[in-house]
Amino acid sequence: MSTPLRVESGELTAEEIVEALRDGRRVVVEAELLGGTHEVSLRHDGETYYCDTPTTLHKHTDPEEMVGCIERMGYAREE
Repeated sequence: MSTPLRVESGELTAEEIVEALRDGRRVVVEAELLGGTHEVSLRHDGETYYCDTPTTLHKHTDPEEMVGCIERMGYAREE
């Protein structure tokens, strides 16, 4: 397993994050949540995309859904 890619919210675009996930990397995003800074783990198992936050685990079946989640949650840099 490769080393996780660690970034801060807004450092990469949603497409760059999904590209890293497709390449088999886990992406750990440092994000402001619930009044503090937390790590969010994003990953892809080859079939399902996962967004694991401190409060919930989101699952997405296609890259467009994952891009939408990343953008809605504010993890990506706006293009």
